[in-house]
Amino acid sequence: MRVSLFIACFNDTLFPSTGKAVVNVLERLGHEVDFPMEQTCCGQMHFNSGYQEGLAPLLRRFVNGFDSAEAVVCPSSSCVNMIRAHYPKLARESGDASLAAAIEALVPRVFEFAEFLVRRLGVTDCGAYYPHRVTYHPTCSSLRALKVTEDAMALLKAVRGLDLVELPEATECCGFGGTFAVKNSDVSSAMLADKIACIQRTESEAVTALDNSCLMHMEGGLHRLRTGVRAIHLAEILASTEDQPPQAKAEPMHPAGVSHG
Repeated sequence: MRVSLFIACFNDTLFPSTGKAVVNVLERLGHEVDFPMEQTCCGQMHFNSGYQEGLAPLLRRFVNGFDSAEAVVCPSSSCVNMIRAHYPKLARESGDASLAAAIEALVPRVFEFAEFLVRRLGVTDCGAYYPHRVTYHPTCSSLRALKVTEDAMALLKAVRGLDLVELPEATECCGFGGTFAVKNSDVSSAMLADKIACIQRTESEAVTALDNSCLMHMEGGLHRLRTGVRAIHLAEILASTEDQPPQAKAEPMHPAGVSHG
């Protein structure tokens, strides 16, 4: 299959290793991956901040970039949910009938990465090797909106060497929520503290999830407490092999000065 990668601007700007990991996994499974260079933000931040009326140009750009794609894969459940849950209505409200029709045709071909592997390709074993104790945090978008937690867990259980530990209070939000963490920083910090305490109870070496935004939030808290616990996207675990362990992220990828230690 020819797969088009929608990387999401958060990953493109701060976590390019996740996009590389997605490509590595898909190519290992025998698929061809292309990256439309005209792609840009899905508009989730604008939508959540109340700037909904001006999103039609972003929708058109998304269609222009991916209209011919056999499948569009994105390693961000929040961005996929933005496209699935809001693009059709936004396109209809734009008054552009051709845009609305194009969005309706394209949305069913847009997949979150774990969902694509399990439900579209029928794959759970990606040939990965990650000999560490890991716990999984189901982010709000992946758990409540896309409902792909079981897909992620199936993929993790097939990774050789990985010791998967259940996360206490797993369904509780980590407190990031995009602009929520900025506008409601005290509440966000309290929620993060609860999540970090749960992660520490697992005695895991790493916490993984399907959204780098939430992982960055948790990694900041883990680092400040000097826990030594790494936050890593599921795609990077699946791309890891005995010959190619996941690469360490460079310091500039962490705007808050977070490192993996």
